Amino acid sequence: MPSSIFTQRHQEFIAFIASVRKAAEITQVELAERLGKPQSFVSKVERGERRLDVIEFCQLADALGCSPVKMLEDFVSRNC
Repeated sequence: MPSSIFTQRHQEFIAFIASVRKAAEITQVELAERLGKPQSFVSKVERGERRLDVIEFCQLADALGCSPVKMLEDFVSRNC
């Protein structure tokens, strides 16, 4: 079984995260500042070079002004 970071589903998830950020009209720099991380953190997540754990995903959703639960529901409903 391949690492989940290289699966099609993971690629769809990181594209979804980037689309939510862009729809909110938030740059990678702005999101990184909200997270207290360098811009490269956001870039690596969106390029699939860095995985988010559950806590980081919740922080990212909050920084985007979204509910983590709602974001996951939206992702699952778009990709079923």
